Amino acid sequence: MAKSGTTAVNRRADIISAAIEVFSEIGYYRATTAEVAKRANISQPYVFRFFATKESLLLTAIEASWTRVIESFRTIVETAPPEALEKQLIYEYESIQAKHQNEMFLQLQAQSIREEAIQAAMRDGFKQVRDMVLKAFYEAGVANPEERTLLFLARGMLCNVAVAIKMPELMKS
Repeated sequence: MAKSGTTAVNRRADIISAAIEVFSEIGYYRATTAEVAKRANISQPYVFRFFATKESLLLTAIEASWTRVIESFRTIVETAPPEALEKQLIYEYESIQAKHQNEMFLQLQAQSIREEAIQAAMRDGFKQVRDMVLKAFYEAGVANPEERTLLFLARGMLCNVAVAIKMPELMKS
């Protein structure tokens, strides 16, 4: 049952946070909305008040994880001096990864889910990040901006895998 005095917006956010945890821990296909509801300390019907399907809940969770990355990167792009841009983006991603590990695990899993809507959400998130970083590298005068963008994205993905399989030596440069 919903806690008294808690707004619907807060409960929706609680559901999304619980879904990120549950999906990242046991996987989308094994997870149930009942488990998400239990983690959020609400009833399962209350989950359906906000999300008609488990897929719509996953899509919202994916969007939340990409939004965190995109907004964080946007702040760096807008404030970092050109010579420190790439290093600050790397540091920011490492910080996001450390603080929001479940979101990164969620993205790793979502990459292999074959439903078109989920693939589209992942493509959109990657495209937004790629486009932002590429544009920032061009504007900062980074040598070989397309290659540096590719390497930046590849390093981020490798870091996610390294954390997921508990192999930190993959992250050493």
